[in-house]
Amino acid sequence: MRGFYIGRFQPYHNGHHTVVETIAGEVDELVLGIGSAGDSHSTRNPFTAGERIMMITKAVREFERDHDLVTYVVPIEDLNRNSVWVSHVQSMCPSFDVAYSNNPLVIRLFEEAGIEVRQSEMFDRDRLEGSDIREAMIDDEDWRGRVPDAAVETIEEINGVQRIRTVADDDVVERWEAEREGSRDGRRRED
Repeated sequence: MRGFYIGRFQPYHNGHHTVVETIAGEVDELVLGIGSAGDSHSTRNPFTAGERIMMITKAVREFERDHDLVTYVVPIEDLNRNSVWVSHVQSMCPSFDVAYSNNPLVIRLFEEAGIEVRQSEMFDRDRLEGSDIREAMIDDEDWRGRVPDAAVETIEEINGVQRIRTVADDDVVERWEAEREGSRDGRRRED
């Protein structure tokens, strides 16, 4: 049986990894869909589809060995038309028998298309939230313990922490505001 699991994986973290491990015990093959594949270089989506493919491909090797799992990592660009989203996903991926998701909209769309959906337990959700991990990267806090070693290696290889800090930096706005305030102060002094 072939399963399908989609996420943005920004980054691929230990919560995702635990879900994949659970799925690996239920299916022979797994399609990992990289959602929002066209988005990158922003605070919400700092990593490219190719970089996320690297993270995931390296990280799931252990499940391929331990569970004799075959995996396919497929980038899926956004399609802002929910009524045809499932057919878009199907056109981008190998066929699959069951989809895994906890997202209410994704569950509904797959069910409306007649595809079995299984929900998985959320693992350490308080600590393993992509936005919190990205924030930890920006704030120079511990993030490595929340991400599989293979994903850490990829992020370090691409200098991903520096990238997310750069795209999150609002220094240009702060500098503009400071210059603007300075010019106001200058006018006041001249009056």
